[in-house]
Amino acid sequence: MSDGGYSLRRLGAGDLALARRLNAMFGTAFGEPDTYGDDPPSGAYLAEVLAKDPVIALAALSDEEVVGGLVAYELDKLERARREVYIYDLAVAEGHRRRGIATALIERCRDIAAERGAWVIFVQADPVDAPAVALYETMGRREEVLHYDIAVDRPGR
Repeated sequence: MSDGGYSLRRLGAGDLALARRLNAMFGTAFGEPDTYGDDPPSGAYLAEVLAKDPVIALAALSDEEVVGGLVAYELDKLERARREVYIYDLAVAEGHRRRGIATALIERCRDIAAERGAWVIFVQADPVDAPAVALYETMGRREEVLHYDIAVDRPGR
């Protein structure tokens, strides 16, 4: 898929180097290079995750440079026979923003979600991230929610 001088690629088990470059781009774009680079997963783990159908990893490429990306996860529901897709990471490298890359990534995710039988895609945005909020406002309906991180490791256990 090509658009505006870049192409979109869905990553699979054989795209380890590309996935590592995608993580590096996320680290830079989010200002969190340690989170995305300090303890990288093994190649075997990365290949295993990328091979899973419910994992949607997309890279926007300009030549071989990763200029944007999206990682989403498909969630099967219990209350109805349906699934949702959660966009966990979405970023575009600073020098490539305002060119429709994020929109194209979401649209490709939308196509994949439809192929997989999902009924909705959801994404979170920090209120201070005005560009993300503005983009999502054009694509969907906003819900006011609170987000909590619940630690898995409990003190004293």
